[in-house]
Amino acid sequence: MLIREILEKIEEDTLHGAAFLSKNATRPKGDEKDDVRTDFMRDRDRIIHSKAFRRLKHKTQVFFSPSGDHYRTRMTHTLEVSQIARTIAKALLLNESLTEAIALGHDLGHTPFGHAGEKILNEKSKKGFKHWVQSLRVVDVIEKDGQGLNLTNQVRDGILKHSKGRGDIIPKDKTHLAKTLEGQIVRIADIIAYVNHDIDDAIRAGIIENNNIPKDILDELGDTHAKRIATMVKSVIRSTQQNNYAFISMEEEKLQALDALRDYLFENVYLSENVMNEVNKASKIISDLFDYFMENPQKIKKHFSDDTETVVVDYISGMTDRFALNLYQQIFLPKPWEGGSVSF
Repeated sequence: MLIREILEKIEEDTLHGAAFLSKNATRPKGDEKDDVRTDFMRDRDRIIHSKAFRRLKHKTQVFFSPSGDHYRTRMTHTLEVSQIARTIAKALLLNESLTEAIALGHDLGHTPFGHAGEKILNEKSKKGFKHWVQSLRVVDVIEKDGQGLNLTNQVRDGILKHSKGRGDIIPKDKTHLAKTLEGQIVRIADIIAYVNHDIDDAIRAGIIENNNIPKDILDELGDTHAKRIATMVKSVIRSTQQNNYAFISMEEEKLQALDALRDYLFENVYLSENVMNEVNKASKIISDLFDYFMENPQKIKKHFSDDTETVVVDYISGMTDRFALNLYQQIFLPKPWEGGSVSF
């Protein structure tokens, strides 16, 4: 047997009956099987080696182009989501490789300047903009100079269904959930990761203090970063086992506390005066760049569509914070004069 076949057999023999097995993976386009890696392991590797993944290290999570070394970026957020999701998947005996691939790919289409960039692109574009839709476009079309990564349909579905915005963490309409439990894990691991690391970053930035968080939330979830993550992860595991793996869930009292914690962050961090001042500046940068390239699409070297707006959205959403800042400076700000000396 090939090593891949041995790994697929191990999955079949050891994983829960609700797990999605690698041997059943499908792709939009045909692809030869690997001798060593399962299909979901290959997806993980394709994502990690992509240019879009490397750019995540210079994309904002909450605080734009932070000078401090310990603030989260979109890449560190992605890694924390992956770690939390893999822990849940392993504990539930679900497919860890599938979970990891979805987690690593879930934010590949995110804009520079975090959700501020996403909001302004959504307003400027006639078609609207959602980062989870763009993430799928990145892996399907943009990567490898227009060839795409040809990821499995199961990973693609998980990427598309991971986001919830300010909507229900676990939607009542289950058609909004990923088709696999592994994809559903990433959806909830995403919010577990960001509410906790955004608290950490906001405290580091001096916007809030830990004792500012309502006491009933801390009593329910824990008063430290580590305690809160452990509480939520264990709650997801227990609740999913109790519902016989019908869907990935969380115990109601923990879910309500998590929802309240998210609301607290919106009111006191994401929409705070300090953050919104920078959001307004970032919004102007994205807006001006959008208008400029809509008028000058020939300035964009690589096109992955015949539609001008799609080309512009692809280009801007793929930028890192610092690339967008540098480009804005080149286009819109005056340059120091480099002519000859001036005589008096």
